[in-house]
Amino acid sequence: MPIEFQDDRGTGRLLAVEDGTVVGYIAYFVLADAPHALVAVHTIVEKDHEGRGIAGGLVKTFYGIAAAAGVPVVPLCPYAASWAAKHPDQAPEPAAEVVQAAKVQLTSASDLW
Repeated sequence: MPIEFQDDRGTGRLLAVEDGTVVGYIAYFVLADAPHALVAVHTIVEKDHEGRGIAGGLVKTFYGIAAAAGVPVVPLCPYAASWAAKHPDQAPEPAAEVVQAAKVQLTSASDLW
């Protein structure tokens, strides 16, 4: 069965769902102040599902959601940052001030993820 990606904005999770079961997710938050952005904090894939491209699918989908909303992605998650570096055509680099604002918001509210 194919992986379905579901954006659960209320909980700050982009879910990877297979046959009704969550098999991975990106924990993220929305940068509160302008310039707005989606900030990827952590990427998780359940151990039994690793090595199937789920994490990459999550990050690619996350960038697609941000592009559709017209906002940048700040990949604070190491996996998302690594994926972005390997796919610059799909993952535009955010402006330095957006990255800084995301880091400030994350450190001031560590419950964001």
